[in-house]
Amino acid sequence: MTKRLHLSLVALMATVLGGCGGFLPKDGPAGQEVRSAAEVSLSDSSNVSYAIVKLTPTIVRHAQRQVKRPVLFQSNVRASGLPDVRVGPGDSVSITIFEAQAGGLFIPGQPGSSAGNFVQLPPQQVDRSGRISVPYAGEINAVGRTPAEIQADIEERLKSRAIEPQAVVTITSRQSEEVSVLGDVNQPARFALEPGGTRILNAIARAGGSKFPGHESVITLQRRGRTDQAVLTSIVQNPSYNVNLTPGDVVYVSHEPRNYLVFGATPAPGAVGGQQNRRFAFDKDNLTLAEAVATAGGLDGSRADPRSVFLFRHESQKYLSDIGVDVRRYKEPMVPTVYTIDMSDTQGFFLANSFYMRDRDVIFVSDAPSVDLLKFLTIIDAITGTVNNIASTRNQIQGNTGNN
Repeated sequence: MTKRLHLSLVALMATVLGGCGGFLPKDGPAGQEVRSAAEVSLSDSSNVSYAIVKLTPTIVRHAQRQVKRPVLFQSNVRASGLPDVRVGPGDSVSITIFEAQAGGLFIPGQPGSSAGNFVQLPPQQVDRSGRISVPYAGEINAVGRTPAEIQADIEERLKSRAIEPQAVVTITSRQSEEVSVLGDVNQPARFALEPGGTRILNAIARAGGSKFPGHESVITLQRRGRTDQAVLTSIVQNPSYNVNLTPGDVVYVSHEPRNYLVFGATPAPGAVGGQQNRRFAFDKDNLTLAEAVATAGGLDGSRADPRSVFLFRHESQKYLSDIGVDVRRYKEPMVPTVYTIDMSDTQGFFLANSFYMRDRDVIFVSDAPSVDLLKFLTIIDAITGTVNNIASTRNQIQGNTGNN
């Protein structure tokens, strides 16, 4: 019986050693499996399954040109400039009329009867017809005109009746030139533009600011049927993108975090950042591969193969062609691409710290070859222990039977 068990064990070991890759438990492909399965590499121009590209200083320089910069407003939005302040329906205006000396139309001739050479008219709201009323000047068209244009009209109508009249028109309440700030802000608001102009950061501040970090907040500006976007941090860092708002603009703040995934021989879930540490969010605009691996806890020193660190993403055919990969037979515009980096080499760390991540990138760290051996020996140890237990139990049974 014991001889048969040992023969069975030998046969099992031979089977395991012959097909170790499919028998042993693991959480992803080995480094050699990733490399050998590629149908396109820098030295192979056959049919494409995915392209595998080793990170080198030249590849990193090419990749840096492909870094997706933060979303920015279009040039025509930035060139809009400060809008003219014009009176609109529902606005209220205040009018002050000055005369050169007393005894005119508005200033009495008796000394001391007036505090100055001007008269202040009560504030009035622009009516539905777009007009305001001025004594002795009649109804004045106001909607769509600037205060200076209204002043000139009043002075022209009064010049034959008043003594060198001058008028000052002030918008005291603005109901027509309003903007809205909505979305992921603390206090969504709708308010009128300031006469001196309101910039987009000021408008967001009036709405209580963004609920989320700037690099995760995308600002959408809707203006006259067109939509433009910019990341909040790009507006802060580039004053030219802090554009002046125009009447009717809608500013929408949305939370759009970017993430990447990490698998393989890195610290187990829960060891870094809680229970869900296979999915990580960008903590700034641009994140390098080295920073991404570090955020995940680095390589597991007891398991990882530092020569087999992989990054999975899609790259354009043009980019891959530029770096020497022949993808002419690939029908889709985007090609599945695997970057490999050797972090057992000093240069690998410099390259990883210059290679930028993208949204939805996937990092995989392969197990070292010795890990498979250790897994195999653990299984053999368990099998051997089971065989010994069986043999011991058999001997006990035979001993008891002989005694009887």
